[in-house]
Amino acid sequence: MRLYFCRHGLAEANEDGALADSERQLTSRGVIRTEKAARFLDELGVRPGTLYSSPLVRARQTAEILGEQLRLTVKIVPELAPGFDINALEQLCAGLGEDEGVMLVGHEPDFSSTLSTLTGLGRVVMKKGGLARVDVLTGLPMRGHLVWLLTPKVMDLRVRK
Repeated sequence: MRLYFCRHGLAEANEDGALADSERQLTSRGVIRTEKAARFLDELGVRPGTLYSSPLVRARQTAEILGEQLRLTVKIVPELAPGFDINALEQLCAGLGEDEGVMLVGHEPDFSSTLSTLTGLGRVVMKKGGLARVDVLTGLPMRGHLVWLLTPKVMDLRVRK
């Protein structure tokens, strides 16, 4: 199984607490960078069969941009809300075949800690709008190896449109 982790794009600041965290939207820069990331994935030939998103607005917006470019329907799942971990990942992937591709759109610090647990690597850091691919080697407990971890700056260099 191929797992693609995408941390949501740059979102509105909420320093004064005027917004509920769940309602923070992508900034215009966050939208542009997410569109670049989506084109980058399309150019790479990334074709997951499933696209799951956190219910928080900034993650949903990120997933919708990815879904439009990759021609996937976004499935909103509570497991990807803040608090996501390896157990939630195993639950989401239960019953999927080893040849499946799954894209997950969510948050920090959940993605970094889940990637670390999943791969057995030390500290992993997912930047806003960052992408990672892990190929799963075993089912339960779920374990895999990191194939790539990309920052938005790397994708900016590749996709100029």
